Amino acid sequence: MMLPRAIARWAIRVFIYLAAVARTHAWYGRAERWLQRGPRLGTAALEPDDPTIALVLNDLGVVHKAQGRFAEAGLAYRRALTIRVQAGGEDPAALATLYHNLGGLEHARGRYAIGEPFARRALEIRRELLGPDHPEVAADAVALAALLEGRGRYDEATALYRQALAIFERALGPDHADIAVILNNLAAVRQATGDLADAEALYQRALMNKERRLGPQHPDVAMTLNNLAVLHRMQGREADAAAAYRRALAIFDEALGADHPAVRACRENLKRLRPSGT
Repeated sequence: MMLPRAIARWAIRVFIYLAAVARTHAWYGRAERWLQRGPRLGTAALEPDDPTIALVLNDLGVVHKAQGRFAEAGLAYRRALTIRVQAGGEDPAALATLYHNLGGLEHARGRYAIGEPFARRALEIRRELLGPDHPEVAADAVALAALLEGRGRYDEATALYRQALAIFERALGPDHADIAVILNNLAAVRQATGDLADAEALYQRALMNKERRLGPQHPDVAMTLNNLAVLHRMQGREADAAAAYRRALAIFDEALGADHPAVRACRENLKRLRPSGT
């Protein structure tokens, strides 16, 4: 017997909620299983262009990206985007989120030029909806800054990061999750421009923020540890670099598995250290 549409939509939103809880603990396999139930239920009870399907596809894309399954993430995001566009932009905030996520996916793939238009469109929509000083606008600015950073446009990236940091600190306080993201990214810019001391201070602030909020074994902590290790290597501190790589690798292996791109990159970075640092 087919479920009524209202009940199907409610059930899918429950799956989305349960998946979000799992994702905060980096239980990505569990999150994926919850989200995969949404499209199956939607196919049975809803029209294929129902906006609720777009919601679950977006979150499935987020999980696939976290798992390093970039092609599958792209398919999920683009299916969701097709639904949103066909709806005539009835939910511009959801559309902005999809553009934001597509930009972030291309950043993860190292395809910065492809991602930049997505990030710019997200920022344009969100500014129009919320004004220039809203935290969600700042989050879109951070996503765009990361892509500009990847393209070597450091001055533009730094300006966007600092604007976003001011908005977040004013609106959300110094310990919010997005503060750590900006600190980490701003540290990478300072590192790229040669200010290693400033970069180290920013990485350490990001690391303390993440450890306090997420716990010491979260993969986001490992990401910053990996970045800090790269910086230590640039500073000639091979032993410190090796220690940071080892801690990051232990976290990555436990949370993401040996085949994840971040795990492979961290392992290769550790191998490249001089024997005295290992």
